[in-house]
Amino acid sequence: MTGVNRRTVTKSAALAATMLLARGGVAQAQPGKARTAKDLTVRLPAPTGPYRIGVTTLHLVDRTRRDPWGPLPVREVMATVCYPARTVRGCPVAPQMTRGAAERVPFIDPLFHEGLPVKGVNWAATRTHAHTGATAQAVRRPVLLYSPGGGDPRTLGTGIAEELASRGYVVVTVDHPGDGSEVEFPHARAGRKKVRETVFRGDPRTDPTMFRTVIDTRIADTRFVLNQLEALAAGRNPDAAGRPLPEHLGRALDLRRVGIYGHSAGGTTAAETMYEDRRIHAAINLEGFLDHPPESPGQEGKLFPIAQYGTDRPLLLLGTDGFPYGKELERSWSAMLAHPHGRTGRRLLDHTAHGVFTDYAAIAPQLQAAGLMTTANRIKLVGTLDPAVSVPLVRHHVLSFFARHLPTS
Repeated sequence: MTGVNRRTVTKSAALAATMLLARGGVAQAQPGKARTAKDLTVRLPAPTGPYRIGVTTLHLVDRTRRDPWGPLPVREVMATVCYPARTVRGCPVAPQMTRGAAERVPFIDPLFHEGLPVKGVNWAATRTHAHTGATAQAVRRPVLLYSPGGGDPRTLGTGIAEELASRGYVVVTVDHPGDGSEVEFPHARAGRKKVRETVFRGDPRTDPTMFRTVIDTRIADTRFVLNQLEALAAGRNPDAAGRPLPEHLGRALDLRRVGIYGHSAGGTTAAETMYEDRRIHAAINLEGFLDHPPESPGQEGKLFPIAQYGTDRPLLLLGTDGFPYGKELERSWSAMLAHPHGRTGRRLLDHTAHGVFTDYAAIAPQLQAAGLMTTANRIKLVGTLDPAVSVPLVRHHVLSFFARHLPTS
């Protein structure tokens, strides 16, 4: 796959849209307000696959690394596992966010996404379509890892993760604490609160040293999670507190078929992690740079090894026409595509913007309709494309890529 294919709606995406409808810069944030009975509850679009979904969370502790963002002697990671369930009877539907994390959203997330409301939304009330602790199907499934955008939590990738799980994948979304806006742990510990907030107060790419730490840490986090999944598949419980895991979860992991996808800094992470770790067989970069920021104005940043040397495994570069840093992105993406005999493809989505690869694709239009977000800020975040089209379109590109390179059967 080579070159750019500009397309907005395919037949498959249009079909997915029909199924979906049938089923269901840094701003200065003002202080968040207490919730009221009139606060909006936003809804996530339903998955369209044939499988019901189970979900669980893992608190993982890497005792071989110190935390780069705080005074912690170990590196902690939170992950969510979505998987095809054998039965969901008696298992409650999971919220999108934990209550502690949801309470911090109005204080933190508007700092990263201009125009998000600082009041008027009950973020804790949004429900997913996955059932907590449901018994997994005891069938080996391909495993897909997800790394969110810089400063974002893993929970903003819920919609795509659920779609993939409903289609037969086990999806593991990974938080990068200290980086992600708000990450809630099962308990507090010395050196951090129960809900850990981001250290960022701007774009990490404006600080080359910080950006290098961001990506290095994310790659190490992701490879560590993959190690813990190997322990889980071997019959051990990697959760730090040994919390009970869903029945048959370990038996559902086929770690001979592993893929990865990520958004923005997570896209950088996905591509470079695949380059560094042969256990990963396919990757999607959702509009992430493949070079470091320049050390000084007028210079060019160093390419990441995957862009410098290429890859022999499938990589999809998926971007939007509304990304304000498209020219800066072009250098490293062009270098990636220039490698002869490569397996890298590129697609560009029209009438969309950077946040369309997250749950904001569905959420921002709801905020706009409720008068909680301006039209200009909605367009800046996710573009003009209606979510009935944009959500299935993004799902189509992600699903079709993994179905081609990591089929479920």
